[in-house]
Amino acid sequence: MRFWSQAKTKSELRRIFVALAASVSLLLVGCGQQSTQNVAEITVAAASNLTEAFAELAKQFTATTGIRVVYSFGSTADLARQIENGGPFDVFAAADVEHIDELGGKGLVVLGSRAIYARGRLVLWIPEPSAVNINRIEDVTGADVKTIAIAKPDLAPYGRATVEALKVLNVWSQIESKVVYGTNVSITKQYAASGNANVAFIPLALVKNGEGRYIEVNDRLHNPINQALAIVKTSARLPEAWRFVDYVLGDDGRAILRQYGFNDPSSE
Repeated sequence: MRFWSQAKTKSELRRIFVALAASVSLLLVGCGQQSTQNVAEITVAAASNLTEAFAELAKQFTATTGIRVVYSFGSTADLARQIENGGPFDVFAAADVEHIDELGGKGLVVLGSRAIYARGRLVLWIPEPSAVNINRIEDVTGADVKTIAIAKPDLAPYGRATVEALKVLNVWSQIESKVVYGTNVSITKQYAASGNANVAFIPLALVKNGEGRYIEVNDRLHNPINQALAIVKTSARLPEAWRFVDYVLGDDGRAILRQYGFNDPSSE
């Protein structure tokens, strides 16, 4: 006490306390940065129809495991092309099986990680308010339906399924001239939501409660929309990627997918 009273004025003591506080603050910031850097994070390339479902799934997965998920949503074909070109993804969740199998044939996914995680459901979505009179799929041929939004069949499995169904119903040739194509199902939905199309064929998973109305397309009219995933071979986070895949395929993941309009996959 005598040292402090003799050697330090009040102003000197204040400077010392400020310096100590600054040092502690810097130490805490450094610890916080280190903690942030140590948090595991994976990047998932996911088909656009998973936007809503995977947002919820990531929230629950992170709460359970502490592993953060960063998504890159897009058309299945575009995402597959990015992976072929070295895209920095850990997991690829596609809207079909074919693109996963093609990547597997090229040795670009981890052996044994490929699995079908869901079966998609296709609907005709009519946003509200709407002036069109539609009570069944075939009503898209009506004169009041000027424009129909469909995801590009060569890029999006839901677009391919739409064309298959409309051909089986013998209406494709009548409505083809009305069709506008979206590069993925999210953009396809936006065409109708913005009024640039009267209706849109989209996954049920993208239709929110109270958001217009929809008519489900009978799944016997098109090939099953089985959706597969796999771990990307170049992933630097293999343990975390495996945990994500296991979560999606597990009871909790399946329950979330059902909640957002997917069916459980049938055995192959």
